[in-house]
Amino acid sequence: MQDKRDVVLDVDERPAPLQWFGLSLQHMFSMFGSTVLVPILVGLNPGIALFSSGVGTLMYLLITRHKIPAYMGSSFSFIVPMMALMKTTGYPGIAQGTVAVGCVYLIVSLIVSAVGSDWIDKVLPPIVVGPIVMVIGLSLAATAAKDATINGSTYDLKYFVVALLTLLITITFNMYFKGFLGLIPILLGIVGGYLIACLFGIVDFSGVASAHWFSLPDFQVPFVTYHPKFYWGAILSMAPIAFVTMTEHLGHIMVLDELTGRNYFKDPGLNHTLAGDGTASIIAGFVGGPPVTSYGENIGVLAITRVHSVFVLAGAAAFAIFFSFVGKLSALIESIPSPVIGGISFLLFGVIASSGLRVLIERHVDFNQKRNLMIASVILVIGIGNAYLKLGQYEFSGLAVAAVLGIVLNLILPEEARSEE
Repeated sequence: MQDKRDVVLDVDERPAPLQWFGLSLQHMFSMFGSTVLVPILVGLNPGIALFSSGVGTLMYLLITRHKIPAYMGSSFSFIVPMMALMKTTGYPGIAQGTVAVGCVYLIVSLIVSAVGSDWIDKVLPPIVVGPIVMVIGLSLAATAAKDATINGSTYDLKYFVVALLTLLITITFNMYFKGFLGLIPILLGIVGGYLIACLFGIVDFSGVASAHWFSLPDFQVPFVTYHPKFYWGAILSMAPIAFVTMTEHLGHIMVLDELTGRNYFKDPGLNHTLAGDGTASIIAGFVGGPPVTSYGENIGVLAITRVHSVFVLAGAAAFAIFFSFVGKLSALIESIPSPVIGGISFLLFGVIASSGLRVLIERHVDFNQKRNLMIASVILVIGIGNAYLKLGQYEFSGLAVAAVLGIVLNLILPEEARSEE
């Protein structure tokens, strides 16, 4: 637990105006790279993602009574089903799936309010969560490789060189730089890779030149930009993954407890933190953005700067909303060539998969137990292989199928197989 005497600004302290401006802008940029990378990978509008992250953060702060310094950013856990849905249903399916994710959070928050949270650990133990997180990263490996090597339909060595240099820049900032620069390796990797791509002549600036400085993001609002119908396949593909991101949410709250010297599970309560997260995703769904969740990068910034003020977080959210209306910025983000994204993805998707492995190691999951071996094996192969379920017009991604099967197997399999007795 951090000594409060070492804190520059505590949770409820308001900074001076100029300090507030600088700290909030810094915090926003530390969230920027990851927040816009998700829509770039999926094919959503990055301006909408910035807008929804900002509004979602303000709503989260409101629901948690301005007590928790957390930032809501685009969630990487839903990339796999969103990429599949973009090819089939487009924005409407992703929007409904995103709203469904938020609704799952709200339902769980009501259950937690009524009966407590002990049941969450029983439904989602490490043997289920770890392999599912690994699937999220590994199932995207082929996409990263394609972005890094394929120009149109042919292999391009120039693309691969740009991707590898982008990867090298990102690793360098992550490993060898201290302080704030070490907290934003994704953003710096994108910037460095973009400049290299410019030198290689593979960046198209026409969209940036024609974009207006200030313009509305391309909001996808139901009954305004499209007439919605129920996409049950989209809803049932994304909703189960909410349980996975909930475990990340719980982990972030635990770390924030230690960092700030508070107990957020009691005040404002886990039901409020889940409701805030869920409401943020529902808002994102209604404007055409991806699901949002609390960010680990946020915790890193809090730890390094020792600035825990919710006023700084609110300022960062306001900056995100403002930048979402800068048309030139959205066009610049959309002009990032695929090998730069591929280079970032080599590291990012691998880190996601490694995070799942870390869950298994840190929680000392015993793979000599047959039940653990069975659960992990089923989740990994079905999820990575994308053994999707199609029932009529409804399609459920391999990740969703793997998550549900993992939860069911964990609940029904005995602690020990008869052959182990």
